[in-house]
Amino acid sequence: MDDLAAAAASGTVDFECPRCTAPVTEAFYGPCAACRAQLRADQSAEARDLAAPEYEPKMNVTPNAVALKD
Repeated sequence: MDDLAAAAASGTVDFECPRCTAPVTEAFYGPCAACRAQLRADQSAEARDLAAPEYEPKMNVTPNAVALKD
């Protein structure tokens, strides 16, 4: 119980990294700093501009009868 109280007071927790199983002391449970950096490098991507195709109604769609009234 003393270890838990000491960890709460210091704001850090000792545990094994769930990714590389190295012993770490971090504020929150999760991958260690080295694993987080590697994940960011592996998973990051450049932003791309995607142009959406212009809307074209289907051929089976007929105009509204009210709109055709003259």
